[in-house]
Amino acid sequence: MISAKRATASRRGAWRGAWIAGLLGALLWAPADAAAEMQLLPGFRAQVYVTGHGFDSSEGRGASGIPSVATLAFDPAGVLYLARSGRRYVGGDVEDVWPLFRVPVGGAQIARDAEARYLYGPPLRNPQAGAVRGAGELFVTTFDRERKIGVLYRIVDGRAALFAGGTPDRGEPPALKQPEGVAVDAAGNLFIADRDRGVVVKLDAAGRVVDPRYAAMKRPRVLTVDGAGSLWIGADGSADAPWQPGEGEIWQVPPDGVPRLVLKGPIAQAISWHPAGFLAVADRHNPEVFAVTPDGARRTLIRFTDTDAPRSLVFAPITDATRKAGIAGDLFVVLIPGGAWPVNQVIRISGPFDSLLRDASTR
Repeated sequence: MISAKRATASRRGAWRGAWIAGLLGALLWAPADAAAEMQLLPGFRAQVYVTGHGFDSSEGRGASGIPSVATLAFDPAGVLYLARSGRRYVGGDVEDVWPLFRVPVGGAQIARDAEARYLYGPPLRNPQAGAVRGAGELFVTTFDRERKIGVLYRIVDGRAALFAGGTPDRGEPPALKQPEGVAVDAAGNLFIADRDRGVVVKLDAAGRVVDPRYAAMKRPRVLTVDGAGSLWIGADGSADAPWQPGEGEIWQVPPDGVPRLVLKGPIAQAISWHPAGFLAVADRHNPEVFAVTPDGARRTLIRFTDTDAPRSLVFAPITDATRKAGIAGDLFVVLIPGGAWPVNQVIRISGPFDSLLRDASTR
């Protein structure tokens, strides 16, 4: 069954008006191929890209999926890295120490008794897959909850090396306390969201601290860089943990500017920039994936029902290798199926992302 959804919003200029007119005016939703609980824009399709079986079946009520993935990142070849760190904010003595998953082009169905072939890197405490630089430098954050000391690791060919943070010299404060998201700009500089300190730290390409307070806001957690070099930040704001109620914020920091609040309200589980000119945001609370433009125009791209929710997302990079693989520019979403948070799936969303704004401006 196809149902119509309409929405209204205040207009902020002609460009925003075109966006809303094109995407909101007469929006039809259709069920996705991957799951009846997902509703997509016309012309888009969903497929299960990574799943598994045999993991946490008692907790997950037998649901198919892989263990509790919270972050993901692509390299230019189209290889997908997944961090098994979904219990990062659970209180008490729970600590998950695992390698990452490394999934080849084409996806995977991972069985618990054969998962070793997909594991990548050393076991790390509550790792977050941050970003990939160049052909194969994977940056991963971890932190010690009790000591409040965080680390940024650089992983190449499965070997991890300390890149920034760690135990400071006697009498010195730690460079990182609770590092979360990582982003890389075109020059190879890195940005790290330190949620505990409420800042984004800027490092140069060699890992030296350039600016310990490049941006400051309450509980920054997820980062990405757009094609113009602006840094985008998703902050938890008043929420003690990403899955708890609160008022989140989405910020934009131009290369030579100051932080600018773009949107207030949603708590972004993950963000990713598309070259067509919009930011995709995973909103677990709503639950939906929506697009937001630099002037704050917002529209739902994917809607979830029946207790499904998005946990993370990323666009595949647009390279010769990903074009050949047929995934260039596609959106990959970590799905919590049926409320079973211990097991997740990765869903590939393909469709005319490139033409969303162009089509809207001609209507």
